[in-house]
Amino acid sequence: MTTTAEKGTISIHTENIFPIIKKFLYSDHEIFLRELVSNAVDATQKLKKLASLGDYSGELGDLKIEVSFDKKKKTITVSDKGLGMTADEIKKYINQIAFSGATEFVEKFKDKTDAKDIIGKFGLGFYSAFMVADKVEIVSKSYKENAEAARWECDGSTEFELSAASKETRGTDVILHINADSEEFLDEFRIKGILEKYCKFLPVEIKFGTKEDSVEDGVDKDNKPTYKTVTSDRIINNTSPIWTKAPLELKDEDYLKFYKELYPFSEDPLFWIHLNVDYPFNLTGVLYFPKIKNDFEIQRNKIQLYSRQVFITDEVKDVVPDFLMLLHGVLDSPDIPLNVSRSYLQSDANVKKISAHITKKVADKLVDMFIKDRAEFEKKWDDISVFVKYGIISDEKFYEKAKEFALLKNTESKYFTFKEYEDKVKPTQTDKDKNVVYLYTTDVAKQHAFIEAAKNRAYDVLILDGMLDSHFINHLEQKLEKTQLKRVDSETIDKLIGKDEKVASVLSKEEEESVKKIFEGAINNTNMTLAIESLSPEDLPVTITMSEWMRRMKDMQKTGGGGGMYSFMGAMPDSYNVAINGNHALIQKILKADTDEQKTRLAKQVYDLALLSQNLLTGADLTNFIKRSVELVG
Repeated sequence: MTTTAEKGTISIHTENIFPIIKKFLYSDHEIFLRELVSNAVDATQKLKKLASLGDYSGELGDLKIEVSFDKKKKTITVSDKGLGMTADEIKKYINQIAFSGATEFVEKFKDKTDAKDIIGKFGLGFYSAFMVADKVEIVSKSYKENAEAARWECDGSTEFELSAASKETRGTDVILHINADSEEFLDEFRIKGILEKYCKFLPVEIKFGTKEDSVEDGVDKDNKPTYKTVTSDRIINNTSPIWTKAPLELKDEDYLKFYKELYPFSEDPLFWIHLNVDYPFNLTGVLYFPKIKNDFEIQRNKIQLYSRQVFITDEVKDVVPDFLMLLHGVLDSPDIPLNVSRSYLQSDANVKKISAHITKKVADKLVDMFIKDRAEFEKKWDDISVFVKYGIISDEKFYEKAKEFALLKNTESKYFTFKEYEDKVKPTQTDKDKNVVYLYTTDVAKQHAFIEAAKNRAYDVLILDGMLDSHFINHLEQKLEKTQLKRVDSETIDKLIGKDEKVASVLSKEEEESVKKIFEGAINNTNMTLAIESLSPEDLPVTITMSEWMRRMKDMQKTGGGGGMYSFMGAMPDSYNVAINGNHALIQKILKADTDEQKTRLAKQVYDLALLSQNLLTGADLTNFIKRSVELVG
């Protein structure tokens, strides 16, 4: 039966559907190419499935999808050799926008194995073409025996024309006549970029080329010359990315090669996790642990989300827990609901289950690494600690697993689990109130004198100098029973871990008052609170500290406190405690100096030494200190 030309109106519920599609439904116009190529892949996959089920016995032949453009004619063409459509099917699937052919297709083959896997998407995806085209043509020939080819044309209004076409091969050509506002897409690099972004891992080969001038290639039955269009083309996609394969099929070099394919200029990752779940949802993918640098935000948005190998987005915050957003790699799941344009995630129960599963798989991987080879795990700890600490802070379920393998590192570069460290320091670092005190440093070099003072008491000092450690410290105190964390320079050593033992003072009350008066005159700074303390003669003559509470508030303000108390603390001037060691020989020397001027000068010198040890001596004060030091030595 020959298809006669037919004109009609597209079956829609409103005359305004096209403006909505053009302006609002697809905010990013480049998506039109993803939708058309995805539809071509669906048609090809359906044909392959029909053949495997015995419902198509013809030759499949070359199933490559071709994308080409003609700059002179201002057209972009997407061609497949898939199912194709009859005129009636075009009317049904294209003209009735709200209708999805997938429902009927699955119903017909519902008793066949894996029928759900051959669902395609018809309708709105195709109409994204009108964002960039003044006119769209479909030339299609069904796989069905004796089917006739049909041509459908529409200029973006609700009017269409359907007529017979001369197409010898099975499949569908979609020809877009690009409008004046969208001629940017008639560029080889622009199209190639879009294809590589959205179609890089589609399961059917995508051939891309530029249509050149037609060349004569023979004659027809009436002895008239026939022409063919010469196209320069290349395959742009990898049809079998590693996440579609079983982990047992792959070697380390396969994972590393794929990582370089995704991130050509990145360092090799530390390790990776291959996800392969088919119940209660379908999820595949590979997540890589990169080496983290301090540019936290730059590291994010490196996980790509796919649905049946079609790129959807790299904004996966609803699927991946926030603490794992620093990972790199790909996730692929047809069970993540997308809105009608396939561009945005919609949150539902499946998304939450997938997020929880990813967290569990990451935790399981880390547990396994820790148990199998602790020495190797410790080598990686400095690079992965930021992930683990972020997870501990933000996810209670992750913390429950992580507390078994999370490590604390001390200034001797030795690593301990939480339990191991408690057992190590409890005998020596328990204060008079039965609290176990963990001492820590945020800068080994700057706080070296304080670290040495702690070691002289046989105390251990942890290194907590990471970007998240101010938050991590607070979290540990909440989780660890009867445990306090104190920065090693937040108090004099005897006050950091208060014991019942007291060092007797060699100064009388009158001498203490004199010393305090001398130093108050020498310092003359209201932000410094002075106190005379009875310390070991081996300790420094003057120690300057900022309280743990004040330091912690300021650290929190720096690392993400946006308002409230943290902002208030950030606006306050720094205040310090000045501990004068009444038992140090230099204090006696100051008291015995001949003149008040000499006493003040010596007091100023030992005070400046304390400032220098805390990196607080700058500008004119530093210059004066150097001059005074030269004079005192001379």
